[in-house]
Amino acid sequence: MLTARFFSFYLPTLLVLLVAPRILPAQDREWISYGGDLGGMQYSSLDQINRENVGRLKEAWVYDTGDFSDGSELPTFSSFQTTPLMVDGVLYVSTVFHRLLALDPDTGKKLWEFDPKFDRSERVNMYKSRGVAYWTDGKAKRIFLGDQLGRLFSVDAATGKVDPEFGTAGMVDLKEGMMGDYGHLRWGLGSPVAPCGDVVVAGSWVSDGEPRGPSGDIQAVDVRTGRRVWRFHTVPRPGEFGHDTWEGDSWKDRSGVNAWSNLSVDEERRMVFVPLTSPGTDFYGGDRRGDNLFSDSIVALDCRTGKRVWHFQTIHHDLWDWDLPSQPSLVTVRRNGKAVPAVAQTTKTGFVFLLHRETGEPLFEVEERPVPQGNIPGEYYSPTQPIPVKPPPFVRQAMTRDEITDVTPESRAECLEMVKDAYVEGPLFRPIGRKLTVMFPGTNGGSNWGGAAFDPESQVLYINSMDVGAFVRMVERPEGSKVPFRARGTKYGRFWDSNQYPCQKPPWGSLTAIDLNTGEFRWQSILGEIDELTRRGIPKTGAPNLGGPIVTAGGLVFIAATNDSRIRAFDKKSGEEVWVRRLPASGHATPMTYLGPKTGKQFLIIAAGGGNKYNKVFGGKLVAFALP
Repeated sequence: MLTARFFSFYLPTLLVLLVAPRILPAQDREWISYGGDLGGMQYSSLDQINRENVGRLKEAWVYDTGDFSDGSELPTFSSFQTTPLMVDGVLYVSTVFHRLLALDPDTGKKLWEFDPKFDRSERVNMYKSRGVAYWTDGKAKRIFLGDQLGRLFSVDAATGKVDPEFGTAGMVDLKEGMMGDYGHLRWGLGSPVAPCGDVVVAGSWVSDGEPRGPSGDIQAVDVRTGRRVWRFHTVPRPGEFGHDTWEGDSWKDRSGVNAWSNLSVDEERRMVFVPLTSPGTDFYGGDRRGDNLFSDSIVALDCRTGKRVWHFQTIHHDLWDWDLPSQPSLVTVRRNGKAVPAVAQTTKTGFVFLLHRETGEPLFEVEERPVPQGNIPGEYYSPTQPIPVKPPPFVRQAMTRDEITDVTPESRAECLEMVKDAYVEGPLFRPIGRKLTVMFPGTNGGSNWGGAAFDPESQVLYINSMDVGAFVRMVERPEGSKVPFRARGTKYGRFWDSNQYPCQKPPWGSLTAIDLNTGEFRWQSILGEIDELTRRGIPKTGAPNLGGPIVTAGGLVFIAATNDSRIRAFDKKSGEEVWVRRLPASGHATPMTYLGPKTGKQFLIIAAGGGNKYNKVFGGKLVAFALP
């Protein structure tokens, strides 16, 4: 029989045991890299927020960075694309003007800031930073902050002071040696660098509107000194593998072929995986005949030397600006009952390429299929393109006139007028000619820099996408121009009406779950809505979206991304939308989650800044959600 003395003595201990959270390893409580881990899985093992209680998720705090631009006073506009890190009880956030903020992860209170004095009068394509990188050797702890001027800063993670041993007073100018004769053009960092052992590896954002320009080479610098350790030529030089895929001297000073998105790192194998872009210029390549390695390729490099381990080209001689936009996902899948290390690369075209991580060999068959040939004088057209047999494409890759929108009579009439004399029908990889042509997917995808989330429990990949086509044609340039033809379109080349409603029937945005063991879809759900159409009683259409998902052990996929100022949770097994909240502006970013070090609460964080190409509301707020 339990006595009163028993309860008075033992009850406090029993209560502590009942309510105390389980002790999790640091890597499960934190978010140490842009994609959660260096391999970019965008996965969290936290399950405090789950299917049963997600409906109770409420706003916990908001931090306003105050950094944004609508283009009225500064040269361009902003897009708050950052995904914060949470390491050692501190939340690290980069703003659109490249200020580094350290916040209390439980309250959002600012602890310190580092301001690199980014020149806001610089005419970049838009003000943005997708985040920062964290590195430690167990003693020193550094945050690496890059900016759109090409500068890389090493900042003490505890104090916010620069490391005086790194470069010059804590800064290295990564542009040095990259500009050639094109110092009047742009070279910078929009995505975090990738720590790998004793180096950090950097891609770049470069001016690629002309055929010649700054270099898109990949480089690595020493984490302690900032000294350049190696440089990988993304356009091979004479004597290097792949040089013969560029006819004549077309390789010289070639613009593009850079990695503006995130890189992934396999620390155990000391390999870095690089998603490379298309060459300049985007739609004309008669001056660069050949397959053009390593454009549109996933390239695996040795972190220590920069030597190529393997590569896989997803498009030969790109004429559509379908560059690789997202971080390669380093995943483990099952083949014949065995665990296989793999790389999953999502694309603008709507394909997922699943490759063996050590060799680059496809894990699902990839066929070289004949594709249509064009008739632009002087152009080179690749006779075939690589098409994966599995998984099936997760986005629209073509349409017919019968699929012109009917969401409203006004939209239908406007879109029918637009395509009156245009090419509408046609397969993927159809070349763009002199006549206005509908191109699916458009230049933003498909998938974009938000990438995919991978659930290691089920080997399912979750990817958001949009169906916004392009509407372009080739126009002959005057004699003596740098290239004889340029692409021209209407309304930024987007295939939408004056209200920015896409011109084809919905859905316009989707979230897809793909089983990487079988290559089959688990489900596909509509992502987003257009408020004006919802008010008119039109069923949910989906919405254009930029940003990515995360998946958790709580059975949920969290995503904002859509241009409807909302963040959502989906049941990862069924695809059912189970929670939605409005944001102060659209969250064109990828969320992250962590366990508050003081409260023990699981927080969900999203950068809500609107802007970009799809919104008229601009801001710079970081919004945190938690259970009450």
